[in-house]
Amino acid sequence: MTNNVSVRQVFCIVAFVSIVNGCADGQNTRQQITPENTEVNEPVDVDSPGQKKEAFAGIETNTGNIHPDSIVAFARMLIGTPYLYASANPAKGFDCSGFITYVFNHFNLTVPRSSVDFTHYGRDIQVEQSKPGDLILFTGTDSTVRIVGHMGIVESIKNDTLHFIHSTSGKQKGVVITPLGKYYRSRFVKVIRVFPDQLFQ
Repeated sequence: MTNNVSVRQVFCIVAFVSIVNGCADGQNTRQQITPENTEVNEPVDVDSPGQKKEAFAGIETNTGNIHPDSIVAFARMLIGTPYLYASANPAKGFDCSGFITYVFNHFNLTVPRSSVDFTHYGRDIQVEQSKPGDLILFTGTDSTVRIVGHMGIVESIKNDTLHFIHSTSGKQKGVVITPLGKYYRSRFVKVIRVFPDQLFQ
């Protein structure tokens, strides 16, 4: 009987060690595919998990007397802040929606935390009608999956080209201004407006 108990105990210990090692391997595997360790020849933008997108359907930000130009001016001041997954802390870095959250929260404006939650947020604007201060939404790096996975703030329109400011985990890895070129057009979902139209006139 004693031997049976000992064998059972040994079996349990071996099983436990195997499970722990398996979890550690899983963690290591997961770590290898985080944005910080991916190849940087293409932007890889990943957001922290957010609430279900339906939670923000039809909701708009009460912008009060804040002007979209103020949003853009403050966003420009953050250029060079590094990329950091799931962060909205300028001392450490931003992910893409963390950057948006921090900029708007600076003016006491509440917006969703995750980019997918902007899918039905604000009002859709034709890209040709977009203005600085609008928000531009993209898919993740797999453009065939038409779910919002990255976003930025429209920064300017220069020579008929829209430029947006965003925090990217790709080659530039941080807060930068990027033109809406071929690559981002392939990922483009839409432009949304959270400010009243009269502020853009």
